[in-house]
Amino acid sequence: MRLTLESLNLAAAEKKLCDEALTAAGTIVDAARLLGITRHALKRRIIKHQIEWPRPKFGPNSLAAAQAAQAARVLSTQTPSVTGPTATLKAVPRD
Repeated sequence: MRLTLESLNLAAAEKKLCDEALTAAGTIVDAARLLGITRHALKRRIIKHQIEWPRPKFGPNSLAAAQAAQAARVLSTQTPSVTGPTATLKAVPRD
């Protein structure tokens, strides 16, 4: 997973990492494992950065909306590759 930071602000980077890990993992325990920290440390960061958790089930801030946004980001990193009469999508790694 690749993240793009808008600035070199450490607090903003930490918040974004926590938020992305929670979205990807779905649970605090699994997100903490992804980040290499304890679940207690992640809970402190959720409170510190005022990250909304658990995610609402409906509306623009719901888990489904977050997963759709994640899927859109993944699809935007893929470029079409035309081979023969049909077009296929081919993932291109970013450097």
